[in-house]
Amino acid sequence: MAGNMTGRTLSNRYFIGERVGIGGMAEVYQGQDKVLGRTVAVKVMLPQYAEDETFVARFKQEAAAAANLQSPYIVNVYDWGQDSETSFIVMEFVRGSDLKTAIQQRGAINQRKVAEIGSQVCQALSVAHGLDIIHRDIKPQNIMIQPDGNVKVMDFGIARAKNSVMNKTSAVLGTAHYISPEQAQGKELSPASDIYSLGVVLFEAATGQLPFDGPDAVSVALKQVQEQPPSPRDINPAIDPNLEAIILKAMAKDPRERFATARDMRHALNDFLAGRPVNLGGFSGAQTALIADPIPDIEPIAPYQTDKTAVMSVPGGNGNFQNGNFQSSGRMRYVDENEAKQGGSKKGVFIAVGIVAVLAIAAALAFVLIGRGCSADTGNIEVPDVSNKTLAEATSALEDVKLTVGTVDYVYSDKVEEGKVVSQSPKAGSKQAEGTKINLQISQGTEQVTVPDLTDMTADEARAALQKAGLKYEAGAAEHSDKIKENHVVRQSPKAGEKVAKDTKVTYYLSAGEETVAIPDVVGEGEGNAQSILTNAGFTVTVDYKSSSDVEEGVVISMSPKAGEKAKKGSSVNIVVSTGAKHYSATAYVNNSNAGEVSPGSADVQEGGSITFYITAYDGYTIVDVTDSNGNSYGAASAVTISNIHGDVSLSVVLEASGGGSGSSSSASAESA
Repeated sequence: MAGNMTGRTLSNRYFIGERVGIGGMAEVYQGQDKVLGRTVAVKVMLPQYAEDETFVARFKQEAAAAANLQSPYIVNVYDWGQDSETSFIVMEFVRGSDLKTAIQQRGAINQRKVAEIGSQVCQALSVAHGLDIIHRDIKPQNIMIQPDGNVKVMDFGIARAKNSVMNKTSAVLGTAHYISPEQAQGKELSPASDIYSLGVVLFEAATGQLPFDGPDAVSVALKQVQEQPPSPRDINPAIDPNLEAIILKAMAKDPRERFATARDMRHALNDFLAGRPVNLGGFSGAQTALIADPIPDIEPIAPYQTDKTAVMSVPGGNGNFQNGNFQSSGRMRYVDENEAKQGGSKKGVFIAVGIVAVLAIAAALAFVLIGRGCSADTGNIEVPDVSNKTLAEATSALEDVKLTVGTVDYVYSDKVEEGKVVSQSPKAGSKQAEGTKINLQISQGTEQVTVPDLTDMTADEARAALQKAGLKYEAGAAEHSDKIKENHVVRQSPKAGEKVAKDTKVTYYLSAGEETVAIPDVVGEGEGNAQSILTNAGFTVTVDYKSSSDVEEGVVISMSPKAGEKAKKGSSVNIVVSTGAKHYSATAYVNNSNAGEVSPGSADVQEGGSITFYITAYDGYTIVDVTDSNGNSYGAASAVTISNIHGDVSLSVVLEASGGGSGSSSSASAESA
């Protein structure tokens, strides 16, 4: 049942998370691939269609068609399967929002961005059309805008190969606001139908309005057939006339008046973006409505959901649902999501149109027989060799001998210049009948791929990512990095996101970890020179000062970390600089200068040094006692030496008269220098 998939695991591999969208025949969930550990989108068919073989075949065809489309602008399809009665498709999970949401939120979009979006969608369509796949439901809801601004085209659920019998017998599908006139009339579609739908998308993006609107899907479809679109510049005068002309040419009612290919439209958009003249091949914008076959007896079915993908019977045909529950006589029926939910499990949506089916099958068989006949000699006109010619040159060469150009497909080629013929069928030199169609393959040049981001990958992961992208690889020299761990990619060339030719070689550089360098030895260097040496080596320097009796003032005594150790550039190294040895003062004195004297009276002494004082007693006096400030007594010595001085020192001398009695005291004192 719809809405009950969350929490399930399909095929023991794909865990189903929250629902992120729902359409007319399927729901889309965010999921997790438990094998590869990646986030995916899982598209699950609604249960009411699970027993309808036509729906299951269409669902499977979507997976098969989309899986073959390799483009950076197309959502990748990874897997398809069934779990019990649940059919599902596993796709790339695209982050961002769809173009419709952007238009609804912002209104008209900057015209250069509109042209860029159109160019990228054209490239996606070129890939699809090159495989004979027509999308048939190009609309802004199917164009995802990624965070980097690039687009992804999704939902090939109603896409059909041009030569598919199912394509010719199925009901008409599409979204009313964006379908081409021929699609609304149930006619055979071509790549030009997708080009028309893209023109409508660009019209809406550039103006913020749809070119055709109405109360219901049928009235909108009728306007697509009968009315000319308004001028985009009447709605948004800021639109460049060249961009307006591109949009209106894409929306020409007659498919022959549109761009011949999506590639041609892309070239026109790129010329506009580059400021080059835009060549529209004489298109004037004055078109007539294409109403070769009127649409009879149109009866809309409420409720109207004009922005939903619609299912219609082929106009003018007589058909019914496979279960016989609905008869159609040229009616156009739109089925929306709500109506689909109300139907039973066997309710069909596609209308088999009996007469058209027979004609389509006969046409298909004739096509096969004609195709087979073309490979043999069936006439007397020798097919010229048009390889390496432009399409115009090839067309002229074929028409000169009364042959015509058949299908034109675009393929990548690294051998043939872009825009020139790669191959032709029937081959050159064969004999064909007048008017035979010669199918051509035109070179798109070397296939361009987007360089993946290898940052922080291991070497094995980087090589695998490059191989998956179709690129070659080589390893460059390892580089130091303080941000990327060792043996992981720190840099690449070309850069991530660049567009390069397939098989281009990408060089990746692994991290060698943080860069460390040996700390230079600056012990014994002067302070200024030491700081210069360390700074030039990439370190910061801090300085402390300390006295030293062994190291001259201003010279580095020690450093931390030590010299020779390795450290990261920018780290700090501390140096200790000598302030030289300390000096102290030594002084001596006597109480009575008339009794004697001490020499020297005062002196400056280096820390750890010594000083000798000489005492002289005058006539009539004798030395009685000598002591220093450290408490040492030297008796009646006439010469006193004080050693290992580590502070201020003083010497006191006591002198007495030789006859005894009261004496006089002489004292010496020291003060710190």
